[in-house]
Amino acid sequence: MPIHHATLHQLKIFDAVARHMSFARAAEELHLTPPALSIQVKQLAEAIGQPLFEQIGKKISLTPFGVASWATCRDVLGRLEQLSHELAALQGLEKGSLKLATLATAKYFLPRLLGDFCKTHPGIDTTLFMGNRKDLLERLTQNQDDLYILGQPPEHMNVVMDAFADNLLVVVASPTHPLAQEKDIDPTRLQNESFILREPGSGTRLAAENFFEQHGVTLKVRMELGSNEAVKQLVAGGLGVAVLSATTLRSELANGELSILDVRGLPLERKWHLVYPAGKQLTPAAKAFIALMHSAVKPLDQPLPVKD
Repeated sequence: MPIHHATLHQLKIFDAVARHMSFARAAEELHLTPPALSIQVKQLAEAIGQPLFEQIGKKISLTPFGVASWATCRDVLGRLEQLSHELAALQGLEKGSLKLATLATAKYFLPRLLGDFCKTHPGIDTTLFMGNRKDLLERLTQNQDDLYILGQPPEHMNVVMDAFADNLLVVVASPTHPLAQEKDIDPTRLQNESFILREPGSGTRLAAENFFEQHGVTLKVRMELGSNEAVKQLVAGGLGVAVLSATTLRSELANGELSILDVRGLPLERKWHLVYPAGKQLTPAAKAFIALMHSAVKPLDQPLPVKD
């Protein structure tokens, strides 16, 4: 079968397998079975005349022919995606798509804002991916989405960073903690506290470690968790203290389940950022969503304790 007989369906399947380096994960994304994907990739390889993948043990990797083919595949799919956006642009915001990828921490405010966007632009097909920082940076590297919402943008990537709201970090503890009623706490007094931290690589954790390192404090890590909810539950139970975004704490502060410790130098002032690759042509839908996020800063005001 000549290469010009390769189908768009085969290219999409090949791209998914190459991105995930897994037939099973690609099949899950495309809602197909791994055997069906394998047949399509095999037919594409026959059209190209060379193997696209090689398998060593249980791991697969691209052959040199696969690497070259994937680059062209990404170019073809990217051009088709761009054409779709250009056609949508000619129709204003009545049609089109918006792909968002965000940290799970943003679930405390983003769904409500996204709901407002969808009501205003019902013709826009919107998808949302939520994950940790590592997930988002991988997707950003591959330019899989229109916009990324991050607390700490990557320093090693050529991206545009658009700050749209405050993202303040605070130390929280159980209301019964000995420091809960104290004021102007020196950071060194937390030297021997047990910390419940987010997983390594988390933007919140990186910021917390940098802050305490600057004050000569080495954090005593009791547990590492990949969920803000799990961290809050353990802190509320008196198992330690934690550094979290104030965005995540409204309910627990209102219910008296957690207290913010008045640590000198905190809250740590950070921003929520809309991030996208430098040079990326934003669609009308993406531009409209950015405008919405900037206009919605007020609902993201942080719940901080009143100091005497």
